[in-house]
Amino acid sequence: MSISKITDTSQSKSNKDLLYGSLSQNLKVIKSTLGNSNDLIIREITIETAEKHAIAIIYIDGLSDKTAISVSVIDKLMLDIPEAHDNEIEKINQYLRESCLTVGDVNDIFHFTTLYSAILNGDTVILLDGFTTGIVTSTKSAKDRAVAEPSAESVIRGPRESFTETLRTNTALIRRKIKSPNLWIKSRIIGEVTRTDVAVMYLNGIANDKIVAEVLARLDRINIDGILESGYIEDFIQDSKFTIFPTVYNSERPDVIAGELLDGKIAILVDGTPFVLMVPALFTSFLQSAEDFYQHWLISSLIRLLRFFGISLALVAPSLYVAITTFHQEMLPTPMLISIASQREGVPFPAVVEALIMEIAFEILREAGLRMPRTIGPAVSIVGTLVIGQAAVEAGVVSAVMVIIVALTAICSFLFPAYGLSNTIRVLRFPLMVIAAIFGLFGVMFGLMIIILHLCSLRTFGVPYLSPFSPLILKDQKDALILLPRSALLTRPRLISQKNTARGHKYVDTKKRNSTNM
Repeated sequence: MSISKITDTSQSKSNKDLLYGSLSQNLKVIKSTLGNSNDLIIREITIETAEKHAIAIIYIDGLSDKTAISVSVIDKLMLDIPEAHDNEIEKINQYLRESCLTVGDVNDIFHFTTLYSAILNGDTVILLDGFTTGIVTSTKSAKDRAVAEPSAESVIRGPRESFTETLRTNTALIRRKIKSPNLWIKSRIIGEVTRTDVAVMYLNGIANDKIVAEVLARLDRINIDGILESGYIEDFIQDSKFTIFPTVYNSERPDVIAGELLDGKIAILVDGTPFVLMVPALFTSFLQSAEDFYQHWLISSLIRLLRFFGISLALVAPSLYVAITTFHQEMLPTPMLISIASQREGVPFPAVVEALIMEIAFEILREAGLRMPRTIGPAVSIVGTLVIGQAAVEAGVVSAVMVIIVALTAICSFLFPAYGLSNTIRVLRFPLMVIAAIFGLFGVMFGLMIIILHLCSLRTFGVPYLSPFSPLILKDQKDALILLPRSALLTRPRLISQKNTARGHKYVDTKKRNSTNM
């Protein structure tokens, strides 16, 4: 958070919140408010001009850079104040701000609330006895996690950097990708207790102004004591809170967020989390990988089609097995039907119970593998799956075909580039299996129709969730189910960026030239 954010010029605060002219009284209030915490550092020094003046340097240990405080603040105050300086206290305060302190940001504060916000964000406050204005200097500690390789969105080809938990580092990573003065940032502080910094980034002139205003309005309406992760923000700003489908996209990759910003979307960065939110979030966004744009367009298109097929299989494979083996055996070739019947001869459960047992067992093993320590988690999940699957078949609890179906479903579920949509498909498999056991393939088709109708009804910040499929926009199909060559991607999505849909001056000039010739 920049110092300009915490500089207090408001006249609407209570007079009780104003700083006192007495340094001892100010320090007494500060110590009392912070409970005399041992990480509150108050260094009192005396400077000598024509007379002696008491100064207090206040910061929080661990949040502020001690070296910067020592070199740029304390040393300057103790050694660089000329003894013959004018005794007028107002001129001394002005001299401190304009000629003495060597830190980058120096501003005045007038209220205790602003003072607490400053020191709790890692800045240092200087109070001068006899003056009702304090000085805040930027001395935040630079300790944060280094930029590392993404753990949740790995690619073979592409940048090897991910966001960190530091807000300013994340905004810098995006600015490295988009070096445009039109990349604007709007800041908010959300959470009465946590006072979490939130930044809204968008490309001015490309992003829809109405969507930007709606994002800021929804953030301003959030009234909660704390924001600890971007998931808190996601829950408050999404359009429908009763849908299982994610309507706010999140990513830990700066290149993904930069690409979405170029499409006219809006990024929401939250201090303390490496996952950046992106709105509006279309259904296709959750099915596209960053690597799609770094390979040949034919390869990317084939991979996308394979991904769509695998995701569909992950949703309906168990329910199709239940429906066919229970109601529609005539759809299977005779040799396969005989093989499945012989395998299920000793199984004591109907197909739906068999499928539910295996799916629930796999989900338990999957969650156990995620929660276990990394050194043993993958080994335990793999060994557990193999042992349980083989033992279940040998014991006659489930058939071998069911193990194959569950394994195929599990593999397909890992095709999702976005983890949020993967969870949705995992949940929807279970009601589809139950419906298939009751109504057969008619039930599966009915369940899929309900899902599609629900998707058609969803909107994300006013944009249809299934765009550009519903409503059908032919010009936007170039980056939907398949990917056309880069030379064909000359326009941005129509329903998202309505101000500047062209991706470059050459394309604009060509359009103008064509219109002129006509």
